[in-house]
Amino acid sequence: MWLFKRKGASGFSSSSTAEEVTDGIDASGLTAIVTGASSGIGLETARVLALRGVHVIMGIRNMDAGEKVKGSIVNEIPAAKVDAMELDLSSLASVRKFVTEFTSSGRPLNLLINNAGVMMPPFELSKDNIELQFATNHLGHFLLTNLLLDTMKKTAQETKREGRIVNVSSEAHRRSYKEGIRFDRINDREGYSRGAAYGQSKLANILHANELARRLKEDGTDITANSLHPGVIVTNLFRHLGVFEGFVTTLGRLVLKNVQEGASTTCYAALHPGLKGVSGEYLSDNNLAKASAKAADTDLANKLWDFSMDLINK
Repeated sequence: MWLFKRKGASGFSSSSTAEEVTDGIDASGLTAIVTGASSGIGLETARVLALRGVHVIMGIRNMDAGEKVKGSIVNEIPAAKVDAMELDLSSLASVRKFVTEFTSSGRPLNLLINNAGVMMPPFELSKDNIELQFATNHLGHFLLTNLLLDTMKKTAQETKREGRIVNVSSEAHRRSYKEGIRFDRINDREGYSRGAAYGQSKLANILHANELARRLKEDGTDITANSLHPGVIVTNLFRHLGVFEGFVTTLGRLVLKNVQEGASTTCYAALHPGLKGVSGEYLSDNNLAKASAKAADTDLANKLWDFSMDLINK
C-alpha cells in the first residue's frame, strides 16, 4: 500500500525492513539478549542482529525450537554468533535461573530486547499465580531487566559503548482497562477481558521503559530504555483467536506487515546511531511516535514500578 511507504524523519517508513534500517551498521563486539527469539519478529530480530555482527543470546522456552533456529541462522550466516538459553518469562524462577547462568558465563551485555509475549489467551494464572499476560509480557521482563542491569552498567562503563534496553509494546496499550493498570484486580477472573488484559500488559511495557529511562538518567548511566509498537504482523501471537485466526492470517497477508517489516523498529531501536542518547521514547514505524496519555503518566509509571518490585520480591 502507498501509505506504508511514506518515510518519517528517520528516513524510514513502516514498510522498511530490519535489514534496511541496519544497513551499513557494524555491530561486531556487541552482545544482545533477545527474548522470544524462536519465531516471529523475535527470530527475525535475532537473525538481523547476528547479520550485523552482534553475539545474540536467544532466550526461549522451547530449546528444541531454539536449536533449530540457531542452526538456520548459522547456516545462512556462517560467521554468526548465536546461542540459545532456556527462558520462560511466565516463571520468575526461570528468569532467575536464566540470569544466574548468563552472568556466570562472564559475558558482557550491551543490548536487551524484551520481545517475548503472549496475546489474548483465556484467563490463566502463571506459575507464580499472576494473570498470565501481565506475568509474561511485563513482570518477567521487569525482573529480567532488573537482574541484568548491573551487567549492562559494567559493560557500558568498560567498553564506553551505550547500552540499550528495548521493550516491544503495542498500540494495543491504548485499549487497556479504564484505570490503566488494575493494581488491586490483577487476578480478577470475573472482570477479565482478553483484549484489555493484553492492552494492560503492553501499557506496562511502556511505563516500565519510561520509568527505567528516568532512573538510568538520574544515575548517570550510559544506558537508554525505549519502547515501541512493531506494527500489526501475522505471527503465532494470533493463535488464541480461535476461528478468527485463519481469517486474520489470510487478510494479514494482504494488508499487514510481514515479519521482516515487523522486526524493523526493534532493530532500529537497538542499533541505529540516530537514536544515540535517546531514552524514554516510544517508537513506531522506525520513527519517534506519541503514546497514550496514560503511558506518559509518571505517577502511574512509578506506582507500577513499586507494584512490580513487590511482586518479584514476594
